[in-house]
Amino acid sequence: MSDRRGGKPWSPLRRRGSGPDWAAQAQTWCQARPALIADALKRASARPSGNWFVVGASRDVRAGERPYGRTVGGVEAVLWRSDDGELHAGPGVCPHLGAPLRESRVVCGTLVCHWHGLVLDGSPFAGWQPFPVYDDGVLVWVRLDEVGGEPPTERPVVPARPAPGSAMDAVFTTVGRCEPQDVVANRLDPWHGPWFHPYSFVDLSVVREPRGDEHDAFVVDVSFRVAGRLVVPVRAEFTAPEPRTVVMRITDGEGVTSVVETHATPLTGLDHERPRTAVVEATVAVSDRLGFALARAVAPALRPLMRRAAGRLWRDDLAYAERRWTLRSTGRFPG
Repeated sequence: MSDRRGGKPWSPLRRRGSGPDWAAQAQTWCQARPALIADALKRASARPSGNWFVVGASRDVRAGERPYGRTVGGVEAVLWRSDDGELHAGPGVCPHLGAPLRESRVVCGTLVCHWHGLVLDGSPFAGWQPFPVYDDGVLVWVRLDEVGGEPPTERPVVPARPAPGSAMDAVFTTVGRCEPQDVVANRLDPWHGPWFHPYSFVDLSVVREPRGDEHDAFVVDVSFRVAGRLVVPVRAEFTAPEPRTVVMRITDGEGVTSVVETHATPLTGLDHERPRTAVVEATVAVSDRLGFALARAVAPALRPLMRRAAGRLWRDDLAYAERRWTLRSTGRFPG
């Protein structure tokens, strides 16, 4: 691997010089052209999703526990696992008298309504029809054809990831008052990183912009802050494989092939006057360093720290997305 600076090898950890302070860093507003970001968003929105929506982390839906509920596009969905781990999903409204099935119980792998005891095993019954569901090992997806309105596909568009046995993953979820496109637009603007998140990113430069062909990606050189002046420089690319997903993949430097997937799932229906969107972000990290095997061994203890780091970023980025929606909805968005 070569460094962006003079062909030297990438170093996993560097001590950065003092550098310019926040206000003196290179301005990026000229590079962050609204039309460029809008075109990238338009191309992402045109890609097929097959009507699949991310609902949460795979580990959040466990056998023998309470069901998992999520409203997607105004449709209540409930998910649970049978005793052998098979994933089931379907409408979250009991077909008998409308009980919220997310508040029911899983008994011997079946979902038992807590109002009158109606039992569902995942098969069609009493007017209840299951939803197609998919577990990719990190996230769970449901297919909602009435919400997506596209030709359905058998499987969702799952980004390429490091091999499961070599990686460590964590999933962070939050909710904002905006639409999925506002979340995706935030991720398709890499230039805001060192300005809006100076506690995490420094020395960012976009080395290649998307061209709308097979190289439809933002390629970025950036350093992640570790502590004080210690940073980890990497090269990463941002792509949007489907309308509600943006993937950041490290292509050079520490953690090559690691990904951060940002999935935007609408909670409210189309054109809702107060839209709400769930951001489900999966970090799938890998490293060939000897210490990473130890990190994977203590992954349950590290996942809260990974989620906390994601939460700090999304506290700011949701403000960005919500602001964008407010301006769009009132006709005041620039451009």
